[in-house]
Amino acid sequence: METLKYTIIKTEEQYTNYCDALENLLVKDDSKYIDEIELLTLLIEKWDNEHNSFSDLNPIELLISLMQGNNLKATDLTQILGLSKGTVSKILNYHKGLSKDTIRKLSEHFKVSQEAFNRPYKLKNKVNRHYRNASLMNTEKDLGAMAV
Repeated sequence: METLKYTIIKTEEQYTNYCDALENLLVKDDSKYIDEIELLTLLIEKWDNEHNSFSDLNPIELLISLMQGNNLKATDLTQILGLSKGTVSKILNYHKGLSKDTIRKLSEHFKVSQEAFNRPYKLKNKVNRHYRNASLMNTEKDLGAMAV
């Protein structure tokens, strides 16, 4: 009897191996791997849904956790997101919310659902303190009126 190339993920080691395999296939960017990519994505998402408690973390805590798990620093995020060091610092220190574009890029890079990053959380920025959550952070503001 022939053994299957991929099976339901049962261990953390198998999960890591499948994530590495998926990343390697995505880098190849060859249409002949589409079915394999879709299968690995499905298996990985199933494991994530059953074993990760992303809902317990706010989007910035999740981002920091994913950065630690992937040995990434804030400077690495500048390249991944196409943002300045200052903007990445403001995001990680709860001074600036995540834009839709940033959420999309994080989701793609870490292979996590956009919903994990697209949840409200409290900001610490004095200028924007009157906003209840980060979902309003990317709107135009009249900062001159607040500088009184």
